[in-house]
Amino acid sequence: MLVITRREGEEVVIGDPSDPIGVVRVAGIKGDRVRLAFEFPRNVEVHRREVAEQILSERPAVVGEIKPVASARG
Repeated sequence: MLVITRREGEEVVIGDPSDPIGVVRVAGIKGDRVRLAFEFPRNVEVHRREVAEQILSERPAVVGEIKPVASARG
């Protein structure tokens, strides 16, 4: 885990700096609350931990492998 100290308005670049995947910015700090702004392409999912865990718990479990059925040609 990487831990970085940032001040309000400062950013962290994710990925290659010349073509980043996204940017995380400290949008605001009030007391013990920090607001973060995430700038990622729409195809990159970003979730709070509790939401990510809920999504995982609601997915059906996959058991075994799915194999194609051989066609019956005569």
